[in-house]
Amino acid sequence: MQTRRSFLQKSGGLAVGTLLLPSFTWAWPGTQKFGVQLYSFRDAMAKDAKGTLEKIASIGITEIESARSKKGHYYGLSPREMQSTCKALGMKLVSGHVHLDDNFQKTMEEAVEADQEYLICSSMPSRGQTVSNYKKVADDFNKAGEACKKMGLKFGYHNHEYEFESHKGQVLFDVLMDNTETNLVHMELDLGWVIVGGKDPLDYFQKYPGRFPLWHLKDMNMRKKESTEFGKGGLDIPTMMAHQKASGVKHIFIEQEEYASTPLESMQHNMDYLNKL
Repeated sequence: MQTRRSFLQKSGGLAVGTLLLPSFTWAWPGTQKFGVQLYSFRDAMAKDAKGTLEKIASIGITEIESARSKKGHYYGLSPREMQSTCKALGMKLVSGHVHLDDNFQKTMEEAVEADQEYLICSSMPSRGQTVSNYKKVADDFNKAGEACKKMGLKFGYHNHEYEFESHKGQVLFDVLMDNTETNLVHMELDLGWVIVGGKDPLDYFQKYPGRFPLWHLKDMNMRKKESTEFGKGGLDIPTMMAHQKASGVKHIFIEQEEYASTPLESMQHNMDYLNKL
């Protein structure tokens, strides 16, 4: 899989929005479910998928989002094995990162077999940073969303930072949002990449209320433009958590791609951080 930082371009500092949204009470972490994007454990999952899932479950993770790997979408396990392994560990396979390509029909069939709810396109299928290309991609996403809906699935898209570039005076992510059907394309907002892109997630919660049923909760080292443990970077996590209702989030997946020590220790730190809020 191509790294999430493949299209990162060095840019200016963080633009912090001044918009104040009304606060909402969020469920205390003791009762709230947190998930993990398995790209955080990409090497371990490739070596020992079941053993790694056991370790993930042991730190309180209850929801799983898979990621495409050299061993397929389920790290060498069959879709049914992946689902049953998670279930036996008290976790739910909710979502998966995939490519929108010529094998998408097979990808949908696997997702149905795995009994997951979402298929998330993990990166822009076409790289043209133009308004016209983003409108074309939006049309492709609407069609993919319709195909998924017919199979009982939900299609969505995960952003990076490059979608927040502008062309002809328009923010390209906004073009994508404005041209996708709400009931067909379910956005997964990566909060870390939003701030790297110089935007404020709160602005998007207000502009597109309820459009983000999935989050990637990711803190970012703004100097290095890479992920870091919670509380060490530029994302105001307590404020994000206080505005869940405005975004419409239903599933929060923690993702971390770089680590101070090991992925498991970093994820334990992140869970401890959330429990101490």
